[in-house]
Amino acid sequence: MELYVSPNGDRWYLHIDGDAPPVVRHVPNLASGGRPSEQPVPDFLAANRATPQGEALLRSIGTLADSPDKQNAAPSRPIVEGLLLAAVRVRTFADARHLTNASGFFFARDDRLFLVTSRHVVYDTPSEHFPDRLEIELHVDGANLGASTWFSLPLYANGASLWREGADGGGDIDVAVLEVFKERLPPTAVFQAFGPAHLPDADDVMPVGHSVLIVGFPLGFHDSLHHLPVVRQGVIASAFGLRFQGKGCFITDARTHRGTSGAPVVMSDSTADAPDGSRALPWKLLGIHSSTIDMGGRDLQVDESLGLNSAWYADILLALTEPTEAAATTQQPDGDNAHAALDADNEKLARAPRDPGDME
Repeated sequence: MELYVSPNGDRWYLHIDGDAPPVVRHVPNLASGGRPSEQPVPDFLAANRATPQGEALLRSIGTLADSPDKQNAAPSRPIVEGLLLAAVRVRTFADARHLTNASGFFFARDDRLFLVTSRHVVYDTPSEHFPDRLEIELHVDGANLGASTWFSLPLYANGASLWREGADGGGDIDVAVLEVFKERLPPTAVFQAFGPAHLPDADDVMPVGHSVLIVGFPLGFHDSLHHLPVVRQGVIASAFGLRFQGKGCFITDARTHRGTSGAPVVMSDSTADAPDGSRALPWKLLGIHSSTIDMGGRDLQVDESLGLNSAWYADILLALTEPTEAAATTQQPDGDNAHAALDADNEKLARAPRDPGDME
């Protein structure tokens, strides 16, 4: 599809080929050599949104979206890898005061949706960190990742906490889950969610030294144009499946920073049941990143930091998302009232101008 012809003879085409991601093809005029080049649509828009060719592309996308036969078309691949849409940018607030940044991700079970993050993100006595609500950033247009909004989630209702946390024989577990009522989300919200099927099986082998990815927002850093997380690569650094020092966690060797707390720790799933690559999340969810590990007696002038991190085993999510009578009686009345009180705030957030970069 021809998009635009410039006065000097340069031409731009929108090239759509089956399931392959669409690209913009630029054919320069003969005086410039005439050698064509291609760019993925998101990259082209990032560099050319305010140009005549960029505006022509946006008009063409709108025309295709409104086409009468769009409902009969085969579903296309997502514009970005699903893993990046499962991770969520988190901000904590006390009333209107912004406190900290963190990471999180979505976990779905039995048609219910949960936000997963670190427990110290929602409540932490040692640092005197006591937020009363979270905000998460949501994409609201699958064809335009630059469109996003903040969505507010209360942490308390009538003085009772709305999140779930756990403990075992080794003490408190630094994981919190907060139910997200899907009917309250923006109707066009775009995200992916892990589920019980993404957790490792008992007979899965996770060898020491195996590569893992930690998907989050270190120091708040992210793709501020498309509102996507970044990925740090690491390795499993302790015996996976064993409780490191008696706690329900394992160790990773990766470079991480503040703001990564609550990020999913994943590894590629070679057994994913979609040979055509269409499965949205072909990953094993191994754990939830908690924090870096340091030695209290380390000589800061002589000894480097360990560069190690703790990650809590993801199977805790099965316990924390299990339907219970207590959860039904405490979350529904209180949670509905708290969420209803914030619905107007979410409408304001959706209309508010974006904070470019937002590099706290």
